[in-house]
Amino acid sequence: MRVHLCAVGRLRAGPERALVDDYLKRFDRTGRGLGLGPASEHEVEDRKGGGMAAEAALLTRVIPTGAVLAVMDERGQQASSPEFAERLAGWRDAGRQDLAFVIGGADGIAPDLRDRADHAFSFGRMVWPHALVRVMLAEQLYRAATILAGLPYHRA
Repeated sequence: MRVHLCAVGRLRAGPERALVDDYLKRFDRTGRGLGLGPASEHEVEDRKGGGMAAEAALLTRVIPTGAVLAVMDERGQQASSPEFAERLAGWRDAGRQDLAFVIGGADGIAPDLRDRADHAFSFGRMVWPHALVRVMLAEQLYRAATILAGLPYHRA
């Protein structure tokens, strides 16, 4: 199952970029034998200032047809790392070919796109900068792969 991180905004060179690259590389290596990955990023920018609706239109264009749509939203479900891993494995085992995680911009995800989602995840009720959400999501993808592989990375 291919994993797509579809995000508003560009992640420039720096510590966040380095962390995302590292965790996604680890995810690809660990997930390959589990039927997970590869992971790819799709960055969009609304340069015309159209707001959430314009961002949603750009995001919709990069979400693969037929993909499981999972949005990162403060109103979403909080899950433990093992629960997150189980959810990924369930989609994979159901034969889903693509999984798209959507990370919105400063104003969040447009309601119509959010309502189309198959699932909404939350890293808590606090709002996080999109760069940090991308880092945390990449780490959780790697952690999920290690949990499913029975590796000792996750010790809880």
